[in-house]
Amino acid sequence: MNFQEPISGLVERIARALERLAPPSPRKPDFDRAEAFIWQADPEAFLPVAAVNRVPLSLLKGIDRMRDVLFDNTVRFAQGLPANNALLWGARGTGKSSLVKAVHAAVSREGSATAGSLNLVEIHREDIGTLPRLLAHLHETKGKRFILFCDDLSFETRDTSYKSLKAVLEGGVEGRPEHVIFYATSSRRHLMPREMLENERSTAINPSEGIDETVSLSDRFGLWIGFHNCSQDEYLDMVRGYAAHYRLPIEDEVLTREALAWATGRGARSGRVAFQYIQDVAGRLGVRLEGQR
Repeated sequence: MNFQEPISGLVERIARALERLAPPSPRKPDFDRAEAFIWQADPEAFLPVAAVNRVPLSLLKGIDRMRDVLFDNTVRFAQGLPANNALLWGARGTGKSSLVKAVHAAVSREGSATAGSLNLVEIHREDIGTLPRLLAHLHETKGKRFILFCDDLSFETRDTSYKSLKAVLEGGVEGRPEHVIFYATSSRRHLMPREMLENERSTAINPSEGIDETVSLSDRFGLWIGFHNCSQDEYLDMVRGYAAHYRLPIEDEVLTREALAWATGRGARSGRVAFQYIQDVAGRLGVRLEGQR
């Protein structure tokens, strides 16, 4: 060190060194780059999705009531009217996440929202604790409306990040921004494992307060939309709808027989199973599926 150096010069050099060590300020997100994004928590960024993995809303069979409820809620939100956060819960493979993505596309592209104004932002389950930071970015964004989407949301024993989600949904001082709505899918109606709910009840001073603390998370969602395993007829309608949409050259009798055998082999009937069968058929027939789920 040069002990003859003036104090002011030394301070300036230290300041420059600290600037180089400090992490760069996050860039202001450009939400015009795409219609869908994935939130990256570290370093903070909104990653644009060039092609969203989804199917047209018309191909989602056997969930008409669920479709209409979510679609109407999303239309109201896109138009700046009051709308509810939504929890889509129920059996796996029944079209919950497919419905969210399809509804976003339908509302965004069919005139229910101003062109380019409705963005879909996916946040991964493990990043739920960073929701306040995500919202801090969206607070500054003008002229856009956002559907925050978390797929397969659930919380395990000793997981306390659900408290942050509760505050973000409705309970915080600031509350949810007017131009943001939260949609989540889950196999659990109350988002918690049964043993966690029972443990809250058994260890609380007042058992009813313990259970209210955990169940109240799902109460923050104004819409509960339940999904259940489909019937055989609904399953076959899904298969036929996919086959017609992708113009698969296969006779209905063969399609029906194979689709039922496929479902028996999987031990389930659902939209996911139907599409997996269609992928198998398309592969055998040498047909490419455009815009796969």
